[in-house]
Amino acid sequence: MKTKITLLITVLFLGLGVTTAQNEDLNTLSIMTEYAKAKNFDAAYKPFMELRERNPKYHRGIYKYGEDILDDKIEKATGAEKVAYINDLLKLWEQRATYFASKTPKGEYGAKACQLMYDYRKELNKTDEELYACFDAAYKADPKTFTNPKSLYTYFSLMVDLYDAGKKQPAELFNKYDDVVEKVESEVSNYSEKLNKLIEKEDAGTALTSRDKSYKRYYESYLKAYDQISSSIDSKLGERADCENLIPLYTKDFDANKNDAVWLQRAMSMMYQKGCTDDALFVKVVEQKNSIEPDANTAFYVGILKDKAGQSSEALKYYEQALSLETDGFKKAKLYNKIAIKLKSKGSYSKARNYFREALKLNPSNGRPHLSIAGMYASSANSCGDSSFNKRAVFWLAAIEAEKAGRVDPTLKSSAAQTAANYRAKAPQKSDIFSKGNAGETIRIGCWIGASVTVPQI
Repeated sequence: MKTKITLLITVLFLGLGVTTAQNEDLNTLSIMTEYAKAKNFDAAYKPFMELRERNPKYHRGIYKYGEDILDDKIEKATGAEKVAYINDLLKLWEQRATYFASKTPKGEYGAKACQLMYDYRKELNKTDEELYACFDAAYKADPKTFTNPKSLYTYFSLMVDLYDAGKKQPAELFNKYDDVVEKVESEVSNYSEKLNKLIEKEDAGTALTSRDKSYKRYYESYLKAYDQISSSIDSKLGERADCENLIPLYTKDFDANKNDAVWLQRAMSMMYQKGCTDDALFVKVVEQKNSIEPDANTAFYVGILKDKAGQSSEALKYYEQALSLETDGFKKAKLYNKIAIKLKSKGSYSKARNYFREALKLNPSNGRPHLSIAGMYASSANSCGDSSFNKRAVFWLAAIEAEKAGRVDPTLKSSAAQTAANYRAKAPQKSDIFSKGNAGETIRIGCWIGASVTVPQI
């Protein structure tokens, strides 16, 4: 009996010890969290370090707020102290991966660690080779969650720097360019699809909830970031990928890769993008790709070849075939836009507008088709009005179309607003409307435009 009582007391004391420890951990977490939320990171540091050392697997908040706390320490510190905090943040992410692996995506946190080392490469004495190897390992470990726009650019930028230093070969540079560009396009497609649903909801007259508005801002911010790095990536690549460099490389590698559909596709895309379509190699690559794996892409490029041969009607057949073969909505929208641009360049404005509008149906958050339509309206002003006033009224239509671009596309808000303002400056002004006495009247614009515009009230 005495033994049983002793065991019971022991169990009670052990349980009390566990409860006390848990309460202590909870109390420390609460103190840390409150300080961190108030951005009093200096005060949050002590409880953060205590809980992290005592029970690192207690709660994910240790790592969520710990990152902010150490970021603040890094920003304020200098010299050896700064380096110590940088290394401690790297250690914190390693601990997070140990204790909360399922909540620590390898690509995302690997990229964060590499970016931190890149940002402080001087303090850490890191070479371009070391940093590139870090990003490359993170990307290969989990490309799905390696999505940060800044890190994607840094990853590619390091490749270019190593290429310029003679430490990477041209094929490695172009392959990495394709990897990163395809990744960016995949993310743009993902966020565009999500944003499109909210735009369609608004267009249907349904008000967005506060949650919808928050998501909309989130999607728009990422699309703007990806748009910025896309331009930066192309600028960084620059003349390293001009036809003088591409043609010899692809010619040399063609035989070894002629049955590799991915290589052929990338070669076609790069040559098209860089304006190398006049070279015989482009024809050779397109025909080879079409022979082993015909798809929407090859049909489009065959259409380009037909266009170059002056066979416009045949070219359009292949463009239509490309559209019929493409099943992905985002990619199909890009095809419609490419075809429309080709038609626009030939002056086939009415057909081009139809294709631009189809592109907008599939991807309404891309405002570039709106700007293209606006540009066609503006360039037709002199030929589509039946009087001086009505000719200038076409610029109202152009401005309205340009404004649509800024409304739906976060990457074009500024440029679309400027373009619309330029068009409105060319349209009739208040004095013109007063002289004409037609405020509020509807003007029918003829020729290929076939639309009406209302004269503003003054």
